[in-house]
Amino acid sequence: MTSTGTNSQPSTPATGDGPPASAAWELLLPAVSAPPRRRGRALQSALREAVRSGRLPAGTRLPASRELAADLGVSRGLVTEAYEQLTAESYLRAGRGAGTWVSDAVRPSAGRARNLSPRAPGTRVDFRPGTPDLSLFPRSAWASGHRAALDRMPHGALGYPDPRGLPELRTALASLLTRRRGVVADPERVVVCSGVAQATTLLGFVLRGRGETAVGVEDPGSPEHASLFGSTGLTTAALPLDGDGLAMGPLLSSGVRAVVTTPAHQFPTGLAYSAERRGALLDWARETSGVIMEDDYDGDFRYDRAPVGALQGLDPEHVVYTGSVSKSLAPGLRLGWLVAPASMTDEIVARKRTMDLGNPSLDQAVLADFVTGGGYDRQLRRCQRAYRERRDALTAALAAHFPGAEVSGISAGLHIIARLPRRYGPQDVFLRRAAEAGVALRSLDSYAAAASGGTEGTSGTEGPTGTPAARGATGTAGTAGTAGTTGTPVTGSGGQDAGTGTVRLVLGYAHLAPSAIERGVRLLADAVQAQGRRDRCSPPVGVAAATGD
Repeated sequence: MTSTGTNSQPSTPATGDGPPASAAWELLLPAVSAPPRRRGRALQSALREAVRSGRLPAGTRLPASRELAADLGVSRGLVTEAYEQLTAESYLRAGRGAGTWVSDAVRPSAGRARNLSPRAPGTRVDFRPGTPDLSLFPRSAWASGHRAALDRMPHGALGYPDPRGLPELRTALASLLTRRRGVVADPERVVVCSGVAQATTLLGFVLRGRGETAVGVEDPGSPEHASLFGSTGLTTAALPLDGDGLAMGPLLSSGVRAVVTTPAHQFPTGLAYSAERRGALLDWARETSGVIMEDDYDGDFRYDRAPVGALQGLDPEHVVYTGSVSKSLAPGLRLGWLVAPASMTDEIVARKRTMDLGNPSLDQAVLADFVTGGGYDRQLRRCQRAYRERRDALTAALAAHFPGAEVSGISAGLHIIARLPRRYGPQDVFLRRAAEAGVALRSLDSYAAAASGGTEGTSGTEGPTGTPAARGATGTAGTAGTAGTTGTPVTGSGGQDAGTGTVRLVLGYAHLAPSAIERGVRLLADAVQAQGRRDRCSPPVGVAAATGD
């Protein structure tokens, strides 16, 4: 091999079983154009990356240091040093008189990182519930808060934080929750978490350590509880709902001593637990020394009824209260809270310490300032106005495009339950038509325990984190467009009303502009009508024609 300077075409070195490596030397050329003081490190980095990426496969013989130095136009010492360093790191192997080879100890890297966040590729309109409008996130205020918090924080505050959370944030949260939700919140019992998901896991570990083996969950309910509690060694028992909330009979016969509830706005049915049922639940907890986990996933969003105070405020020693900023700000912040009973606080904090040593101090400081400065209240008012408008847009669009549709759970939260007349069914056919039209939907029965397969890659499970619970819970409220009417969930037998073909959907609207909501409902109606025309022209063999209500 002869030297022709840095602009020469490198010759092809001898290789083992791998392909010629001339392309790899071309990869090294930019490295040798680095400033002289950084050229050695750049050469090592480029050579290392060539091995990692597979451009230099295992078994490739490298040229002698003198030859490669001549090809690259650098000193031989630079190449020798690079060979020695990578040999020490096991990227290369060398033997006296045997040359230098790419080691077989290195496996090529997996390439580009994949994005496993919940997505719906190819979807034109996504009605799946649980995601807020992320464009409402207060970017300017948050950015200013970061700068201000960083300027005032002492150096020591950037060390490992109190696993419970920064004192100023716990104090701010205690005041906020007491004022807005009626929570009995001592800052010493507030634990800052990475959302309700971590709060659920923390509670699961503590319950398992106390000898519990199962936790009751609402059915229907959130799709995450089975996997979250399962990771702590607990199983979940699906407990059905009735018109007042969690049915007490199945709870009493289940034998569990811990249960997860969403009493202010049950997910997904939208039911608010009655005062009598709330009292009965607390009586059960006292008599059994049980624990109620209250997931207040959207407690701040009420449109047509007064806010229902937190269950925890009635008995803070038997209720673990959880919430987060996932609906009010953004789920990507991964900031939430748990208010623990005094008897469980030390165990929960000890487990939190071993899990992650605490949440990021800077983000906690920003949120503390945002709450105490009034920014959080302003954000809630802003979201409230936007979400009410979108709720009204959805109910109006359903009334216009699906005559006879009934809605429930519309007086609060970020989603509604829509019950469509049976002429639009059967449900599986309706969902298939929606998917073909590019509209992402979730049916009510997909939240049933019988449909649970563990974690599902859908948006919106971070407020209510639970196993896909009970099937049933049909809304029987007024027609679409009648804001403020709430349906009465009852335990049923699946996604359709006793075989009538009724379609029951959980429709999220917070993340969609009114124009997108109208467009999505129109796409659904067009898809159903088009399919109906095709069915009338060519009815499927053995399938009876759908009848109207």
